[in-house]
Order: sequence, then C-alpha cells, then structure tokens
Amino acid sequence: MSTVHKVAASGFGSGTNELYDRARPSYPSQALTALHASLPESSGLKVVELGSGTGIFTRALLAHSSFGQSIAALRAVEPSAGMRDAFEKAISDSRITCQEGTFEKIDSSDGWADLVVVAQAWHWCPDYEKATAEIARVLKPGGIAAFIWNLEDRTAAPWVAQLRDTYEKFESNTPQFRLGLWRTMFDTTAYLNHFHPHEEKEWEYTLLTTASLVIDRVLSKSYVAILGGEEKERVKAGLEHILQVGEGKKWIDKEVGTFEYPYRTYLVLTQKK
Repeated sequence: MSTVHKVAASGFGSGTNELYDRARPSYPSQALTALHASLPESSGLKVVELGSGTGIFTRALLAHSSFGQSIAALRAVEPSAGMRDAFEKAISDSRITCQEGTFEKIDSSDGWADLVVVAQAWHWCPDYEKATAEIARVLKPGGIAAFIWNLEDRTAAPWVAQLRDTYEKFESNTPQFRLGLWRTMFDTTAYLNHFHPHEEKEWEYTLLTTASLVIDRVLSKSYVAILGGEEKERVKAGLEHILQVGEGKKWIDKEVGTFEYPYRTYLVLTQKK
C-alpha cells in the first residue's frame, strides 16, 4: 500500500495550505527554459506532475513562454485533500486536472506522458524503487523525468545561514532535500533498467522579500507547522531577532522593508530509455 510520511501528511494537511501557497516561492524562468529544452517534443506535451501541492509549479509552467502554449494536458497528482482543494481553487484550465495519488500510484496509462515532473517533493518519497518504476511506466520512451527544488542559499549571507540553523534543528529525521537521501533512486533497479544517466543543473538568484514573508516561509515548513503553539512562538521570536540584526542583509528598499532573499534552484533531469 502507498504511504505518505506522517510529518508531510500533518504538516501539509488541511488548514496549512493557504500559508504554504502564500509563502512558497515560484521557480526561475531559466530553470523552466532548461527543462523545456530537454524535451524531445516541444508541443502537444502531456505532463504528469507528482506531489503538485497547491499548484505553485503548475502555475509557473502555465505562465512560462515556452511551456504555456505547448502543454496539451497536465495531470497533477497530490495525496493531500487540502492541497488539492487549494490547487483547484487557484487553477482553472481545461487542460489541467488534479487527482488523488502518490509517487507509487499514478492514475495514468502506460507511456502516456512526455514529462513527469516533481517539484519540491521528491525527497518525501517512501519507496524509490516502486516510485521510479511507476514513473517509468507512465513515461513514453524518450520521455523526461524531472525533479526540481528551491532552497534558501545559506552561503550567500550570514542571516540566511542563521535562519536555516534555527529551523533545521526541528527536522526530526524527516527526509529533507538537503540530506540527499533522494539520490537513492539512482541505485534502484528500476532506474538502472529504464533511465539514462541523469544530469544536474543549478541556478543562484535572489527574490524580493520582507521579514513577514521570510517568517511565513519558515512557518510553512511541515516540521515547523506541527510544532506546539508556545514552541512555534519561540521559533518565530528567534527568526524576528535574526532578521532584525540582519547580518549580511542587502536592502532593496529599507523604507518599505524589502530586501534580497538569496535562493538556489536545483534541477535533475533523466531520460527514459
């Protein structure tokens, strides 16, 4: 039976989705351009998006100059009912559907998809052997599997490193992207049998942000969302102090409180044999 990590299930469950959608960043256009360029076909694309959440990545695809008009159909797959509800409220497009499912259980026929993409979610996969086999099943030969993440860049400014040190101690052994546990997929029989060697790409950039947006970003993390009220308030106070001191902060407009938020986006691409 397919399973969802208990921290993900509660931390991204009903009641958390509005904050998640508001706080999480979108994806840089250059990453989407690189993804589109990797596809053997450039139009009439059939896409499966796993762990689609509230549709942040889906909306980025639809808004992108290359992807927007080239998608024929996109099937979003999301286990959280709250996330699916937020997705359906945010996206109204006859080409797009959002359905219940998991990494290991995708309601699509064999060889249907030109692209299977997972944004900000693949590290939650409970069984990379089964999930990689399922991705291979729904991809057509020559199709692309893509995995993309955004992560705050702790090397760009001391305040970002301090921020991450504050919240990462609450991870409680959850399988976070930064730990690289998702790389297990490359050793699975399903991957070795069905996919060519992967390639990785990375982009550095900054977002315009405010202190409240930074704090919301942290509070939207699953393992922070499930903290008790008092503990969460202590975390929030610590974040406020870090942002007030702002070591290495680069202001965009100090009067209105906007500054640079350093980020990196990581893209992993692999092609089905």
